Amino acid sequence: MDVRIERALTTDAEEILALQKLAYRSEAELYRNYGIEPLVQTIEHVKLQFQNHTVLKAVSDGSIVGSVRAYANDGTCFIGKLIVHPGYQGRGIGTTLMNAIETFRPAGRYELFTGSKSVNNIRLYHRLGYRIFKYETVEPDWGLVFLEKNREIQPL
Repeated sequence: MDVRIERALTTDAEEILALQKLAYRSEAELYRNYGIEPLVQTIEHVKLQFQNHTVLKAVSDGSIVGSVRAYANDGTCFIGKLIVHPGYQGRGIGTTLMNAIETFRPAGRYELFTGSKSVNNIRLYHRLGYRIFKYETVEPDWGLVFLEKNREIQPL
């Protein structure tokens, strides 16, 4: 399978949003909540994110099969919306996108979050060197897990 990672353009926003809604369906089912932000995000909001986020896409056979977004603030790169088409999951695309976003957005520290029931996501992030540093309870049986990865900055 040939997958290319590229910087996404604003013209990709509709395809990325459609993929996002497809990819987050399983999360909505897991948490029994179809009002989660990735499912209700509007096209206008996604297009606005292109102004201050680095948005990458994974392309295979002319279609977007994955994406990730990030922005930097005060030395930290905040990563969000890592998505992979359900039919392409388990093929390393998520790992490739995460490695690419760290290259496109070099920082001393990276931060992201996921739901505590999303064990596959947590496993992926741990494998990539991210460690849990905070937990916020959302409901009695689940919460948000915040993970970080610190990168040593090499002196010039």
